[in-house]
Amino acid sequence: MNVKRVFGTILSLLGIIGLIYAAYMFVNTTGGSHNVKTIAMAAILGLIFFSAGVGLMRTIRDDVAS
Repeated sequence: MNVKRVFGTILSLLGIIGLIYAAYMFVNTTGGSHNVKTIAMAAILGLIFFSAGVGLMRTIRDDVAS
């Protein structure tokens, strides 16, 4: 079992959850400085986690033993 692939999957899932949470907060809140900061922080962290996870999974090669 490849640890990097598992870690990349976990980071991707955390990024997706963060982006979904940011979208949920964006739709269900009514402005305010605190809400904008919360939405921006969740969206930025979700994007960072998602891109790091996808990048990690993309760089890993599958070694096929023949």
